Amino acid sequence: QVQLVESGGGLVQTGGSLRLSCACSTSITSINVMGWFRQAPGKRRELVATITSGGMANSADSVKGRFTIARDNAKNTVTLQMNSLEPEDTAVYYCYASVFGLGKPAGAYWGQGTQVTVSS
Repeated sequence: QVQLVESGGGLVQTGGSLRLSCACSTSITSINVMGWFRQAPGKRRELVATITSGGMANSADSVKGRFTIARDNAKNTVTLQMNSLEPEDTAVYYCYASVFGLGKPAGAYWGQGTQVTVSS
């Protein structure tokens, strides 16, 4: 069973930075896609960024140029470096792992979430 544990959330002022980390209980070398989603109050969960086992990264237009996703197969972790944070980035951020690919329900796992709050 894959378990994902996020850390690094918190409160930051507009323009500040945070680094989220997600530790996986198993080796991530065979996990096709890892990534981050977020959900703000009253809104649907949305994709923030993903990275494949081959290192191909993708991110939402709203965070391009500000957020960077990386994965470390040796440490079984995926990180999200968030710079130039805006109040609109306030949300619970969830780590995501999919053995078979993005959007496939089988073999998909979620972390418990970590709160990111950006004050204006």
